[in-house]
Amino acid sequence: MSTEDSAPRAYRSALRERQAGETRRRIVEASARLFAEQGYQATTMASVARVAGVSTETVKAAASKAELLLAAFEVAFSGTERAEGLADSELGAGVMDVPDDVFADAVLERIVTANARGHALWTVLLGAALSDPVVDAALQSILARRSADYRLLVSELRRRGLMDTGVDPDRTAAELSFLMSPEGYQQLVVQSGWSEQAYRAWLRDGVERVFGR
Repeated sequence: MSTEDSAPRAYRSALRERQAGETRRRIVEASARLFAEQGYQATTMASVARVAGVSTETVKAAASKAELLLAAFEVAFSGTERAEGLADSELGAGVMDVPDDVFADAVLERIVTANARGHALWTVLLGAALSDPVVDAALQSILARRSADYRLLVSELRRRGLMDTGVDPDRTAAELSFLMSPEGYQQLVVQSGWSEQAYRAWLRDGVERVFGR
């Protein structure tokens, strides 16, 4: 095969890949909007296709309904599909390189941002898991990753000298996971009408108490 033959093929392949990526992005964004507005059961593949501007067959070929919910949540919460943890995601990128004096604030800001973006779909995800075994299995995986994220956070805080070394790391990780959960944002900001500033201040106070300083 000549160089002249391979170059157009490589271009066409790259073009198709970009087009497929753009189509998936539109489908995931449409899914996120509909799941948040209508819930899991009421959202159909046809409605996703209509909002995304593609055929129903294209949506079905892209992912199952459960997979679309999971992708929509991951992108809303962390900016990245299939990230192994928050530190590996678009939202958490670079957080481990932040200096000690602003590390806790940087983590807190990322969690507040993630909760603001993902709380609605998290509620949908919890509800869908009650009736869909695929979603439930994925939820358990997400919860396991969240637990690992907070254990990693506690380890990093201790390494940096930002947390009392006398605290129980597993208990502390569980406390931080509870404090920073999307459910807390949903209850305080959405249901109780707190401003994000008030929520952020409450969260910081609670986290400092857990830190032991």
